[in-house]
Amino acid sequence: MADTQVTHIVMFKFYETVSQEDIAAIVTSFRLLPTLCIHPATGQTYITHPLLHGTNNSTEGLDEGITHIFIATFPGGVDDRDYYVTQDPAHLAFIASLDKKVEKAIVVDFAGV
Repeated sequence: MADTQVTHIVMFKFYETVSQEDIAAIVTSFRLLPTLCIHPATGQTYITHPLLHGTNNSTEGLDEGITHIFIATFPGGVDDRDYYVTQDPAHLAFIASLDKKVEKAIVVDFAGV
């Protein structure tokens, strides 16, 4: 299963006090992660570039305030995803930058194509 592609979906609800400029900076930072995340075993990037992202435009009324969605793909599978989530310095720095800006984050993953 380690070589089965993993799709990683991240959704954010920002605090109302967060400016549009700060949100734009967060979006830009997230979009850069595929070029900044380097796997230590290979010295190569390991997230499919470009990262997919957008803002919620659902009319169903079930979004619970979620406004921004990001989709990252890990062709190397769960091992790469697990490294990203728990150890990658660029990703961990990005997470730290979200303090007091993201009110709610939802993350779901699935394996397969």
